[in-house]
Amino acid sequence: MAPHTSPDRSDGEIDAVRRSGRADDEQLFATLYRDYHRPLLMFVLRLTGGDRQQAEDVVQETMVRAWRSADTLSPRSESAMPWLATVARRIVIDQWRRRDSRPPEVGETALENQASPEQTDRILYSVAVADAMRALTPAHREVLTATVLQDRTVNQAAETLDIPVGTVKSRVYYALRALRVVLEERGLTA
Repeated sequence: MAPHTSPDRSDGEIDAVRRSGRADDEQLFATLYRDYHRPLLMFVLRLTGGDRQQAEDVVQETMVRAWRSADTLSPRSESAMPWLATVARRIVIDQWRRRDSRPPEVGETALENQASPEQTDRILYSVAVADAMRALTPAHREVLTATVLQDRTVNQAAETLDIPVGTVKSRVYYALRALRVVLEERGLTA
């Protein structure tokens, strides 16, 4: 692919910068960028499947490598494009190899669904409480389920269980005391 300016002009400028002995790196880089950025970008876009961000990164890295290797660019060649295209192609291949050599990255959504230490502690405590509830009498389990777990008032639980309100109150009191004892026996404090 030919650059959008005449190869003689840009390569002549590159040669003049080299011959001047002052090796004006900024001028060399500006000349390379001005004359070869657009054609190199079009070439790299095809290599990257149209990923403009990746192509821009590859072109930038290619230009930096050309700047660092200014003395290796052949002054006899008609164009620096073959050298630049080869370097760019190798950069893209290296990126593919790096991507294929490591496991795929996961997005943040996997971390969002991960339980935090606080959530883990709450889950473990809930499991321990559920297990401790099995140690209670059926009447105590029933009244705690009807009030605490189902978020009902004492009056609503009494109506649901078809027992007096006073009985519900006393059973809740003794059920909570028994549950506290079971949890303490298992090394958990309420």
